[in-house]
Amino acid sequence: MEKAAFLFPGQASQFPGMGKELYEQNHEARELFDRADSLLGYSLSETMFSGSEEVLRQTRITQPSVFLHSVINALVNARNLTPAGVAGHSLGEFSALVAAGSLSFEDGLKLVNIRAHAMQDACEQNPGTMAAVLGLDDEKIELLCRQVEGEIVLAANFNCPGQVVISGSLQGITEAEKVLLEAGAKRVIPISVGGAFHSPLMEPARKKLEDAILSTPFLNPICPVYQNVDAEASVDPDAIRQKLVAQLTSPVLWSQTMKNMFRDGFNRFIEIGGNGTVLSGFLKRIDKNIPINAITG
Repeated sequence: MEKAAFLFPGQASQFPGMGKELYEQNHEARELFDRADSLLGYSLSETMFSGSEEVLRQTRITQPSVFLHSVINALVNARNLTPAGVAGHSLGEFSALVAAGSLSFEDGLKLVNIRAHAMQDACEQNPGTMAAVLGLDDEKIELLCRQVEGEIVLAANFNCPGQVVISGSLQGITEAEKVLLEAGAKRVIPISVGGAFHSPLMEPARKKLEDAILSTPFLNPICPVYQNVDAEASVDPDAIRQKLVAQLTSPVLWSQTMKNMFRDGFNRFIEIGGNGTVLSGFLKRIDKNIPINAITG
């Protein structure tokens, strides 16, 4: 028996022109893009359709763009599909909550916009960066990061076997790269992001986002939402809120999330939004036999 889940990507899945074809060809999508522009007070859609890669990489632009692209695809192109569960990678968790009916479209966009600006401010207040580590076990990477003294550096995204993203201060990541390569890492690849996401350096953003989340209505979702901080399913609105707040400074347990969804009987996955390759690539590294399709209009 098929048991399908929707998966929603986060930052690094954006691309120039995202959503333009959807806007031009679908009346319902056009209305949602226009409503988002009105809510935000500026034309995000124009930036999505015509902005350069450099502009789209700015956190305050990237996050609402990826959210909007994912949610509109879910509401329009996946409207005839009913997921048995949903999950989102980092920012994608907000898209997942809208798709599951726990957050309204408007409230989801509002929270993502607050999150994006708060994280941009935190990046400027506490400079940092991230890097992907290839070819070492998760536990070894965690141990080696703890050996970097006097700097913040930790494993932040457990994406799939053989790929963990570390996050921390600029000097911390530089020192960790040396330690990891000496210990046998195949590569340590800098990631073009604005700061040290999912690390203690995001604490100023967490405080701002917490106030917004706690004042936003959350409903019971139509299906379980697997959340990043513990890789487990949530259906209680209060639990969803607390995990969403904690997510900003906690590691993303994506590989474990997928394994827990396998455990719970999910056997088909649909990646919705972004360029359609990020989460599909992770899943193939976790279990190449599990089918996954992409909706990326």
